[in-house]
Amino acid sequence: MEPRTKASLLWGVVGGLAFLVLVQGYELLAGTPVSLSAKAGVAVAVSIGATLASYRMQPRLFGNESP
Repeated sequence: MEPRTKASLLWGVVGGLAFLVLVQGYELLAGTPVSLSAKAGVAVAVSIGATLASYRMQPRLFGNESP
Protein backbone atom coordinates (compact mmCIF):
# COMPACT_ATOMS: atom_id res chain seq x y z
CA MET A 1 0.00 0.00 0.00
CA GLU A 2 1.30 3.46 -0.88
CA PRO A 3 2.24 5.68 2.07
CA ARG A 4 -0.12 8.40 0.79
CA THR A 5 -3.07 5.98 0.72
CA LYS A 6 -2.22 4.55 4.13
CA ALA A 7 -1.94 8.01 5.69
CA SER A 8 -5.27 9.06 4.16
CA LEU A 9 -7.03 5.97 5.51
CA LEU A 10 -5.59 6.61 8.96
CA TRP A 11 -6.82 10.23 8.88
CA GLY A 12 -10.24 8.88 7.97
CA VAL A 13 -10.21 6.62 11.02
CA VAL A 14 -9.10 9.53 13.22
CA GLY A 15 -11.90 11.71 11.84
CA GLY A 16 -14.57 9.09 12.41
CA LEU A 17 -13.42 8.35 15.95
CA ALA A 18 -13.18 12.06 16.78
CA PHE A 19 -16.78 12.48 15.67
CA LEU A 20 -17.89 9.60 17.89
CA VAL A 21 -16.09 11.17 20.86
CA LEU A 22 -17.87 14.46 20.23
CA VAL A 23 -21.25 12.73 20.04
CA GLN A 24 -20.54 10.89 23.28
CA GLY A 25 -19.66 14.18 24.98
CA TYR A 26 -22.86 15.74 23.65
CA GLU A 27 -24.93 12.87 25.02
CA LEU A 28 -23.26 13.13 28.43
CA LEU A 29 -23.66 16.90 28.72
CA ALA A 30 -27.05 17.40 27.09
CA GLY A 31 -28.65 14.20 28.29
CA THR A 32 -30.24 13.71 24.88
CA PRO A 33 -29.60 10.29 23.35
CA VAL A 34 -28.61 9.98 19.69
CA SER A 35 -29.67 6.84 17.84
CA LEU A 36 -27.04 4.27 16.99
CA SER A 37 -27.90 4.38 13.29
CA ALA A 38 -27.42 8.16 13.20
CA LYS A 39 -24.06 7.88 14.96
CA ALA A 40 -22.87 5.13 12.63
CA GLY A 41 -24.09 6.84 9.47
CA VAL A 42 -22.53 10.19 10.23
CA ALA A 43 -19.30 8.58 11.50
CA VAL A 44 -18.96 6.69 8.21
CA ALA A 45 -19.65 9.89 6.25
CA VAL A 46 -17.05 11.81 8.29
CA SER A 47 -14.52 9.01 7.82
CA ILE A 48 -15.02 8.98 4.06
CA GLY A 49 -14.87 12.77 3.89
CA ALA A 50 -11.68 12.93 5.96
CA THR A 51 -10.08 10.18 3.87
CA LEU A 52 -10.90 11.87 0.57
CA ALA A 53 -9.92 15.33 1.79
CA SER A 54 -6.57 14.19 3.18
CA TYR A 55 -5.79 12.22 0.02
CA ARG A 56 -6.68 15.17 -2.19
CA MET A 57 -4.86 17.81 -0.11
CA GLN A 58 -1.69 15.83 0.67
CA PRO A 59 0.34 16.99 -2.36
CA ARG A 60 -0.58 20.59 -1.68
CA LEU A 61 0.36 20.43 1.99
CA PHE A 62 3.50 18.35 1.51
CA GLY A 63 5.58 21.33 0.39
CA ASN A 64 4.58 23.35 3.45
CA GLU A 65 6.32 21.10 5.98
CA SER A 66 9.29 22.57 7.80
CA PRO A 67 12.66 20.82 7.28
